[in-house]
Amino acid sequence: MQQGDTRRKSAIAKAKSTIAGVLWQRTRKKKAQTQKLQIEERLRTVIDPETGLDVMRMALVRDISVDRGAVSLVFQPSSPVCPLAFKLAFEIKKAVLSVPGVKTVLVGVEGFNQAEQLEALLNEK
Repeated sequence: MQQGDTRRKSAIAKAKSTIAGVLWQRTRKKKAQTQKLQIEERLRTVIDPETGLDVMRMALVRDISVDRGAVSLVFQPSSPVCPLAFKLAFEIKKAVLSVPGVKTVLVGVEGFNQAEQLEALLNEK
């Protein structure tokens, strides 16, 4: 009987551990989703001065990913020679960093003739 009790206790402990792990992952995923919504909302305050529209409405920011306070996203200026790309990119990064819980922001830049230079400036340590 004692061996059966030990196996049962072990199975129960394993099940509790598995359930705790699943709940922890769900909680982490829910936090990331909530934080992503907060980031999107904050990005709606970054306005393109030429159009008067926010960067989310203009679809200049996409692929927002959040993992334990580390955020990555892609910024694509409205044209390959956008004169406001540098200004907007830094405003985007600043807006994201202002969201509670965000520790780092990695910005990828696409569709811009100076994408490499802008990414290097945005993501330097």
